Amino acid sequence: MTERIPRNLFILALVSLLLSVSCGRNVVFTDSFAIPERIWTLNEKPSFDVQVSDSITANNISFLIRTGSDYPFRNIFLFVSTVLPDGKTLTDTVQYNLADDKGDWYGKGFGDIHSLSLPYKSNIYFPLKGTYQFKIQHGMRIEDLEGVYDIGLRVEKIRK
Repeated sequence: MTERIPRNLFILALVSLLLSVSCGRNVVFTDSFAIPERIWTLNEKPSFDVQVSDSITANNISFLIRTGSDYPFRNIFLFVSTVLPDGKTLTDTVQYNLADDKGDWYGKGFGDIHSLSLPYKSNIYFPLKGTYQFKIQHGMRIEDLEGVYDIGLRVEKIRK
């Protein structure tokens, strides 16, 4: 005898699937760079090439970071260089808190790994079509930053 799936469960699964598929359509770019041996050296500058074909839709840009419990700080400074398709470079220094004053990590965690999305730019328009290159360097006061598993970049269109 075959077992039937309850109608409510089927509808819930279908709605969840549709929501996850429709949300993925807004993603312009997402990628991550694994930090060798979980030690982000000052010389290591992960780079992400984002192909932009839409200059009229607003976007949100965020960094994705995964750290371990051996990460020695509650915050992180990043130096971000963006090379536009015309060769011009924009540079930012940004600072993010990864944990609160008590040492409780923000974001999601499993075991000793903590994942966090760090908002970088909100509601921005890419002025030119073409390839934008984002280079990220840690800006901490030590050369070898331990406990960083990976750093990533995510660009999402804002749908109105």
